Parts: sequence; C-alpha cells; structure tokens
Amino acid sequence: MKKMLKTALLALLAVSMLGIAACSGTAKDGNGGAAGDPVTIALSPWPGWYMWYLVEEKGFFEKHGVDVKLEFFPVYSDSLQAMAAGKVDANSQTLSDTLAPLSKGIGLKAVLVNDNSYGGDAIVSKPEFNTIQDLKGKTVATELGTVDHLLLLTALAENGMEESDIKYVNMTVNDAGPAFISGNTDASVLWEPFQTKAVKEGKGKVLFSSKDTPGLIPDLLVFREAVVKNRPEDVQKIVDAWFEALAWFEENKEEGIKLLAEKAETTPEDFKLGLDSIKLFDVEDNVKAFEARDDYTSLSYTGKTTADFLLKLGMVSKLDNIDALLEPQFVIQNAGK
Repeated sequence: MKKMLKTALLALLAVSMLGIAACSGTAKDGNGGAAGDPVTIALSPWPGWYMWYLVEEKGFFEKHGVDVKLEFFPVYSDSLQAMAAGKVDANSQTLSDTLAPLSKGIGLKAVLVNDNSYGGDAIVSKPEFNTIQDLKGKTVATELGTVDHLLLLTALAENGMEESDIKYVNMTVNDAGPAFISGNTDASVLWEPFQTKAVKEGKGKVLFSSKDTPGLIPDLLVFREAVVKNRPEDVQKIVDAWFEALAWFEENKEEGIKLLAEKAETTPEDFKLGLDSIKLFDVEDNVKAFEARDDYTSLSYTGKTTADFLLKLGMVSKLDNIDALLEPQFVIQNAGK
C-alpha cells in the first residue's frame, strides 16, 4: 500500500493547491462573488450528477432566478481538488470525499443529497466465484480510502473476513476496471459506468453492491462555507431548481433520459442502467437523510462511521463534529413550501 499513496495524499495536495491558487489569482474571491454572479457547480461522470444538465437544459435555474455555470470534470478527483482550491463554488461529491478537506480546516457545507448509490458501486468478480468468501486468497482491487474500499471492508466483515484474507491491490477505478477485464484481478470494486463495462466486457459477476448497504454511499451537493454564508438566497434557488427538475423528470423520463444520455455520450439504454443503480433523493428523502438516527440512512451516522474508517487508515485527522458539515435549512425550507 505504501508505494501507492495517491489517494492518501489527495487531501494534502488539495490544501497545497489552495495556497497556490490564492497566489496565482485563479481561486475565487472567497465568498462566491456578488449576488448575480454565476454560481459554479462542478460535476463528474456519475448518473445522479448528470441530472444537473437537465436542471440547466430545461431552464429550471433560469426559472428560479439564479445564474449557474456547470463545470464538468472527466476525472472525479480533479473536481475535489478544484473545490479544495476554491476554484468552484460547489461540487458534486460523496460524503466520504468531503471529510478529508473538512479535517484540514476547509469550510464546507453539504446542502443537498442528490442520490444514494443503490447498486452503482459493486464488487465485480470472475464468474466462477459465488460468494464473498470465495475471494479468500484472491486478488481484489480498489482504491485505498475511497467509498468503494469501505464497501469492500463492509462486505468482508459481513462475511466474517478481514482485508488480510484477500490479496488487496490499491488501484484507482480507472485502472481497476480494465485490470479486471484483462484478467489481472480476480475481482475489482467499481462504480458506474466502470461496473457495467466490467460485467459486459469482462463477463463479471456482481457479488456484493451498495444495494446491500442502503445509505452507505450518499452523493451530495457540497458548497464552500463562505458561499452558503454570503449567498444563501442563491443556494436556496439552486436547491429549489433541483427538486423541480426531479419532479419534471418523473413525468418525462423518456425525454429526460435521452437528454442525459447525450450529455454522458452513451445510449439511453446504457444510461438507464446507470440510473437504475442509484436512488434519486426527492425532498422527503432529503429531510429524512438530514435527521439523526443510528443507521446508514442518516448522514450524521454515515459521516461519523466513515470518518472513523478514514481515521484508522490515516486518511483524515480526527473530526470532532461531523454534524457541522450538514446544512439542512435549504431542503427544510423547500419541504415547507
């Protein structure tokens, strides 16, 4: 593991980039600009995050009176670095990937749950394996410290196993998918669209997925804290636009999937497969997610559990108050309309 610490260094790199960006003048002004300036939202290849294009294309930002600029990052980690460096106002990112910069003192606020992975992250194995226990002594690849690493450890624990029972290989999802397809791993932990490709091209079998652990992998809209403080009206308008777009999508799925598939440069059929692997969160789902409970359906519980996982790996410093990250006021206000 020590020879591949790319993920472990990501938070430190992001923090250093913050200073570089500030010196070079490429970072934003620290508060998201004045009211009326475009709010920049970063997104990456993930079925739930492509929905931002539907919000834009169908005019819901405009309808709610907010100017939003979507910035697409083909490589997800680049969006995390841009967020940490203050180059964007908000990012579409997982809860777990929000904890590392938070532990380094970068002020962030999660204002919206876009979706939960519901099968979109999975352990894909060679077809001859039928259970997680069949992976004992086998080569399994996933990236150290990511949500898919957590998914792997969860699957092992639920089957009475530990990471030492497998031959763990630290590998990014961009490499773990092709490695599986070429036969260089017995199993890889992958998210969409890498998962579907591994199943189709590598004749893989899904042994365990996020469908088996509801709530473990929430995907969020995360703002820089200063933007939430200085431009709460615009944040509210963005949240309202999201929920109205979701309602439109529920009534116009065929048209919506066609639009989103074009943005994702794939077929409507394949994009629908990706959507089927997540659960989009409406306003009621959001309100529930922001409530405190002792299970993975609660962001508070999931955040604390994930923070403990990352702390043991040395990926984050101790986080005393995960709840300070959560900002439910915007979904609560929408729910009250």
